[in-house]
Amino acid sequence: MSQEELSFRSDLDRTYISMLERGIYQPTLTTIFALSKSLDITPSELIKLVENEYDEVNDKE
Repeated sequence: MSQEELSFRSDLDRTYISMLERGIYQPTLTTIFALSKSLDITPSELIKLVENEYDEVNDKE
């Protein structure tokens, strides 16, 4: 899904989503819930996906 489509579905600005993706901003709980609803997953699933990605990046270092 593109940032543009996700921003439309979650009612968040595309540039904000880009900054979240790059780690410039940290999401609020409200943002996590909006994103997870847009992705049709639970907030805990979204956090687990982010946690797994974080672990993979840090394991390579």
